Amino acid sequence: MHKTKLSIIGNGMAGARTLEEILTRGGARLFDITVFGDEPGGSYNRILLSNVLNGSQHADDVVMNSPEWYAENRIALRAGVRVDVIARPHRALHADDGEWYPYDKLIIATGSRPSIPPIAALRTPRGDLRPGTFVFRTLADCAAIADYARKCRRAAVIGGGLLGLEAARGLINHGLEVHVVHLMPHLMEQQLDPQAGAILKQTMERMGVRVHLRKSTKAALGDREVTGLAFEDGESLECELVVIATGITPNAEIGARWGLTTERGIVVDDQMRTSDPDIYAVGECAQHRGRVYGLVAPIWEQAKVLADNITGAAPDTVYQGSRLATKLKVMGVELASMGAIEAASEDEDVVQFMEPRRGVYKKLIIRDGRLAGGILMGDISKAAYLMQAFDRGMRLPDERLSLLFDTGAPAAQATFDEMPDTVQICNCNGVSKGAIVQCVGGGCASLKGVMEATRAGTGCGSCQNLIAELVEWAADGKVEDDPAAHYYVPGVPMTKPELAAAVRERGLKSVSAVFDVLADGRDDPASKPGLASLLKTIWRDEYEDERDARFINDRVHANIQNDGTFSVIPRIYGGVTSPGELRRIADVAERYNARMVKITGGQRIDLLGLRKQDLPEAWRDLGMPSGHAYTKAFRTCKTCVGTEFCRYGVGDSTRLGIDIEKKFQGIESPHKLKLAVSGCPRNCV
Repeated sequence: MHKTKLSIIGNGMAGARTLEEILTRGGARLFDITVFGDEPGGSYNRILLSNVLNGSQHADDVVMNSPEWYAENRIALRAGVRVDVIARPHRALHADDGEWYPYDKLIIATGSRPSIPPIAALRTPRGDLRPGTFVFRTLADCAAIADYARKCRRAAVIGGGLLGLEAARGLINHGLEVHVVHLMPHLMEQQLDPQAGAILKQTMERMGVRVHLRKSTKAALGDREVTGLAFEDGESLECELVVIATGITPNAEIGARWGLTTERGIVVDDQMRTSDPDIYAVGECAQHRGRVYGLVAPIWEQAKVLADNITGAAPDTVYQGSRLATKLKVMGVELASMGAIEAASEDEDVVQFMEPRRGVYKKLIIRDGRLAGGILMGDISKAAYLMQAFDRGMRLPDERLSLLFDTGAPAAQATFDEMPDTVQICNCNGVSKGAIVQCVGGGCASLKGVMEATRAGTGCGSCQNLIAELVEWAADGKVEDDPAAHYYVPGVPMTKPELAAAVRERGLKSVSAVFDVLADGRDDPASKPGLASLLKTIWRDEYEDERDARFINDRVHANIQNDGTFSVIPRIYGGVTSPGELRRIADVAERYNARMVKITGGQRIDLLGLRKQDLPEAWRDLGMPSGHAYTKAFRTCKTCVGTEFCRYGVGDSTRLGIDIEKKFQGIESPHKLKLAVSGCPRNCV
């Protein structure tokens, strides 16, 4: 059978997803497929770039399709190769590797690029961004930002949309002081109204991000490397690292250059065809009915329509545009936004609830008894029902307020019964209800198994509760117990008793030895701290310490906090200190900008909000031993003043407590351990 030559320009999320949809419709039998991608390697999930930047995921963790996957599916992957010519009369492509490639059908999925505003002195004379200035679009960008951040103290992100806030989230974990500079009056104005934007700003500032609104950046400062930003209002901000996240521009030039109809993007019809019937376009480079979409859910819909048409599986399928509704996480805050965010007239009902202290905001706009739009932030438990009601134009109950709370939305059983199979459950990876139900029907009835098989819930994670409910519904309540849920660490398939027995039996005294013997040599970073703790408990002095197996707290002798800064607690034996020690503690708190100074429950002083790069100097300036408040070990011995001062004292509890603390300080144990000494039967400690 003669196969049609299909070429795909672009191996980002749109190109890769379209390819997957084509293969599921028998595309491997129909086409000889060649894929061109600007970046090296396979395709990856850009939604997870902030996780890569903040270090919670490795670059390998966000890969969707590896080069091996392309080879297994007999797809010619030209990674790192850019197409520069579309010779339409000859149906051939020329690439920067010097080769010509014939095609019968062509898909353009070139995506978009960051829009860079006209800021003075932002570029070098050659036109490159100045040292210290970055965009946030690719894995290479993440690596470059993380590398540069090591020598910086303060970072600025220009742009308070979704991408800018995700960049800020990534930078916080590098211990930087992070500022977000936004031109508009509130954050994420495309998805949030002013009230929701204000609550999000408060939430971010509690996490340590400083937000500057209504700020127009005029110029970058510094002779060579960037040293700050100057604003139109005359103010300035010192910073050594700048990330620009001010929107995207469709990569439509290749279509315009070779004669395709383009406006803002490459113009496509309802079958995703361009003005050349043998050429299709999909994703952020495509313009359909005057709109260009930047969210993943519409792109997944486009990919399905294109695949239906190009394979002939359903040639009558049309793309009619997307009703914009999305679930996502911003700075760890769950958010759902759909349709209109402001009422268009007084005839529309607006139902609102807000609890700023908890970061919760809910708003529904109801037009003629149907949901025209809504915002859920901080609590999106009703998102599944409301997004279904929005997508299908369902008539809502008359009792409006209850829509936001448990009494208003139908039970999950009723919702899933009515929900069509095409409804998208996971926006990040484009997984529908039907795909999950089919997976369960195929014999996979555990949440973890379904997530691994379909990739549902492996993006931002905001849909995992909904997936769990759907799996239980599809399995008629007979959800399988996932053995992995009982593993002591995810990288070694054993329960804690099994693992401990194997470690003793085989004499495994280091984390790397456990991986070599019990995990087929597969190194799992997430498992290292747990394994290290277990091995220390079993082997004590015989344990072979490997620095990369330590949790970050143990490596820097401080507790990482929820905003990426650290808590430093010097040892104060028995709670007894001196004016000299207190002065040193106060000096360090001021010198390194501690955001809180707190008396702990263990009679010590906690300096909160210190940056990672300041920790060595802070400990040096303190000149006091660590209180071991960051590890599983003996920590403190609380004391009262005993016979030395107390009129009820019958023993020198202070001296005994100090002796105990000095004897056992830092000795590791299966859990954190604290003791106390009371000097009389009143038991004040």
